Amino acid sequence: MSGPAGQTPATGPEGATAALLAKRNELEDQLATMSAPQRDVGGISFGKRVGEGTSMAVDRISSVAAHERLQDMLTDVRRALVKVGDGTYGRCDDCSEPIPPERLEALPWAVRCLRHAGAARR
Repeated sequence: MSGPAGQTPATGPEGATAALLAKRNELEDQLATMSAPQRDVGGISFGKRVGEGTSMAVDRISSVAAHERLQDMLTDVRRALVKVGDGTYGRCDDCSEPIPPERLEALPWAVRCLRHAGAARR
């Protein structure tokens, strides 16, 4: 059973709202955990040799990148929720064409079609 623009109940605005709210809460929790103050690392030094300090620096760089990806995803989730509210959910923000139901099924927070999704992240 399909609705407007080929959307199934799971990919339509009503079905997407619960998934979007759950994803928003999950991302906000993950970001809060990542943003929590780090424990005191004591006298760890960062020198030329690989040691605990170097490992911690690499971990921190990886954490920053992961934090940025989660922030980007949260931005899309919030935008998708706005689109549900204003009746534009399932349409590309750039070209207003319908986003394929398969894409919305996989990523309910998709706010761009495949053609524009790649260009937006560059």
